Amino acid sequence: MLTIHAAELLLTGTGEEPVPHGAVAVDGGTVVALGPYEQVTAGHPLARVRRWPGLLAPGLRQWHGAQLLERAYHPDPREYEELGDRPLTGDRLAALRTDLTETRWAGSARRGLQLLLRHGTTALAGPFHDPVVGRAVARSGLRVVPAGEGLGFPGAEAGFDVLRGSYRLAEAVAYPLLVGARADFAAFDAPDEAALLERGAGACVMTVLAGRLVYRAR
Repeated sequence: MLTIHAAELLLTGTGEEPVPHGAVAVDGGTVVALGPYEQVTAGHPLARVRRWPGLLAPGLRQWHGAQLLERAYHPDPREYEELGDRPLTGDRLAALRTDLTETRWAGSARRGLQLLLRHGTTALAGPFHDPVVGRAVARSGLRVVPAGEGLGFPGAEAGFDVLRGSYRLAEAVAYPLLVGARADFAAFDAPDEAALLERGAGACVMTVLAGRLVYRAR
């Protein structure tokens, strides 16, 4: 079903000027139109329309996918009383390893991936050497890219908010929004790029991966 995603501002990540009251039309997993809302809807009058607060932007690239998923355990809410609600790394993860079944480790990977989607991530740097994590990443639909590909800060501190420390959105974007490209993008509750960089990727209200709505804030 053809769907139009609309927001108060559209950033394409191509270096072009932001589009006020912009929209992205998606057919299957592909971007088929983008630009001013009136123009996009006129070309696709029967499309379903989804409206989002703030701005639409390309999905973000996470440089520390392996560190966040293979070298951290993300507790289940049922484990918070025992383990706390923060990822376990280093010595705490090593101490937990003897009790980690494959099922628990796979659950941690899935929760880590959901946190990535909640921060507008659509691509993450690999490779992944842990087979359990690798399978979870493959099933998620996130694009895996070489660690040194494109722009970004491979040496920055690992964290789910890839906008932290960025001076421009383009430094954190995975791939620009283009007609004919795979439909990977996110919506953020921020009025413009400056506000988004200040608020960070935690302002994400939805993430679309290959045309699928994979995260939506409650």
